[in-house]
Amino acid sequence: MTEPIFLRLIKLLLPASSSTLHVGGTLRLSGFGSRHTRYYSSTLRSLNEVEGQRKDVKWLTLPPFTPTVNGADLGKVLSDRRSEAKCGVGATSTTTALKWVLKCCPELPRSLVQKLFRLRQVRRESAAEENETIETQEHKHRLKRVTAKDTLNLGDRIFLPASVKETPQEKHECGITAAEVNFIQSLVLHKDPAILVLNKPPGLPVQGGINISRSLDEVAAACLTYEYSESPRLVHRLDRDCTGILVMGRTQTSATALHSIFREKTFRASDDIGKKRRILQRRYLALVIGCPRRPKGFVSASLGKVVVNNGRSDRIAIIDNSSELSSQHAITEYRVIGSSPHGYSWLELSPLTGRKHQLRVHCAEVLGTPIVGDYRYGLQAHRRWKHFDVPDEEDSNGDEELPFGLNMNKGSISEKQPRLHLHCKHIVLPNVSQALQDVQSSSTHDLGNVESLEFVAPLPPYMQRSWNLTKS
Repeated sequence: MTEPIFLRLIKLLLPASSSTLHVGGTLRLSGFGSRHTRYYSSTLRSLNEVEGQRKDVKWLTLPPFTPTVNGADLGKVLSDRRSEAKCGVGATSTTTALKWVLKCCPELPRSLVQKLFRLRQVRRESAAEENETIETQEHKHRLKRVTAKDTLNLGDRIFLPASVKETPQEKHECGITAAEVNFIQSLVLHKDPAILVLNKPPGLPVQGGINISRSLDEVAAACLTYEYSESPRLVHRLDRDCTGILVMGRTQTSATALHSIFREKTFRASDDIGKKRRILQRRYLALVIGCPRRPKGFVSASLGKVVVNNGRSDRIAIIDNSSELSSQHAITEYRVIGSSPHGYSWLELSPLTGRKHQLRVHCAEVLGTPIVGDYRYGLQAHRRWKHFDVPDEEDSNGDEELPFGLNMNKGSISEKQPRLHLHCKHIVLPNVSQALQDVQSSSTHDLGNVESLEFVAPLPPYMQRSWNLTKS
């Protein structure tokens, strides 16, 4: 007689050890003395989940959730022109579990934190439950699993497996020499609790990409964290060969606020036309070939990306039909500050919007005066233009190289192939550090009284040499 299948299952289970039983289902006796099995789950719990129920499990306790400032809202209010900007920003009393873990543990890779949530290895203790008992054993059993999108309330605590402390962290300093660290730190023009301001050198891209071995955001993470656990974050961009002021946020909140300020400036650019005082001001110095017909004015021309070279590359161009979805409205204020008998002109450029290659395209295609060293948008003008001849003995020492293979001496108009002569010389922006302190310290803050910060970056040596040559 064939043995029933459930009896065979029981025989297989009876000799199993407890370590095996706790992974499978449970066995019980019915009232009639017959044995049968309960339904077995097809999904086995992970080893880490099983360990999470043991009494000896060790947890990494994060600080209790406290009110945080919404950086995006703060940036919008600071961008508002009303002096009575007293409302609209406050400390938020809720957040998601994922955001709080990333804020408390910026050294942990985001991918690792997300994996912890996916594997259900993150626990939460609500502030209300914490006050119910002080029994340690009960405290451990009350920890509840939490998902990445679950909302935290004030006082809630998050617990991570203590093993995350042993997770190998990315070594940002790998490959960075002491000379490179000193060089990057020498670029800092200003540092406060919220922002870093650098004088970007030519030839160093601000962000990584294809065929880019070193970028400014990467080396800043290795050299410019100082006492912070977070790495500074980019809030705007400069082209690879553009020089001058680059602002970075030192925390996630300050970076979000600065992002919002730069974004609001672009959205409200039309309101800034003709106004002398703006919340965010940027002034670039550019040496151009030729001279605009008018000594000052505004350029308002939409920009868009077009494909060239049979689809092998693309570039930014003026879009006549501004109703196209791909076009972006761009406004630039310009002023001629000096002309040279050799056919060069110095312009002060103030972008009211922040579009890719905005200044270069507006100068080349609208004003008809491409920027010196801009071979992408002014190649034909450079071919027609005569070389600025200077005796060799007057030339500076252009062979000195800096860390990262940079050279700021070579590239003036005295050389056959000058570098891009575009420099972000002057920036004015709200004091984000003061605004954050005001919001966090008082519920009746007046952001209309936040002062402005002003920064000026000296010209790189090759541009200073071109300045001297055209002014002589």
